[in-house]
Amino acid sequence: MKQFYLFVMIMFLSLKGIAQNVKYGVRAGMNISSLDFSSDIPEENKHRNGFYIGFLADVSLTKTISLIPELQFSYEGSKADDLQFDYIQMPVLLSVKLVKKIHFNFGPQIGIKVHKVDDLAKNFGFSSILGIEHRINQALFADIRHTNGLRNVFDDDSGLSAKNRTLQIGVGYKF
Repeated sequence: MKQFYLFVMIMFLSLKGIAQNVKYGVRAGMNISSLDFSSDIPEENKHRNGFYIGFLADVSLTKTISLIPELQFSYEGSKADDLQFDYIQMPVLLSVKLVKKIHFNFGPQIGIKVHKVDDLAKNFGFSSILGIEHRINQALFADIRHTNGLRNVFDDDSGLSAKNRTLQIGVGYKF
């Protein structure tokens, strides 16, 4: 766990040296999350509404491409108490400007499960993200993202197999 925090801190501190044009910001919004089971479903599998909140750095690489590493807290999983998972996540997105105020974002995400222990769920998650961002002005933006889990969220010996699927709708502010 200490190595993860050290990695995140070094990454954010080194971004200033990569590019002169770095904006830092915050983003928050609503999650609509569910588990996509490929095994028998142990309980009723309804979607879970929650929220996310996080910090970001927007590093301009060119006039149309930027790198956006983030650190966020996110409620995910399903509505049933036994199927709720909360994560600290680190997406690293590539943002491509499509038109003047519209950007297409995509990239990987790693997550560390927090809140529960000994719940038959893995402590690490891996996902891919696709999203679109509308920049309202130089600082304010709205975005929508779909996160697709790439790894089974349950331990191998649990007999369960499911992946997180999350839709995020939110707003952000870049300083």
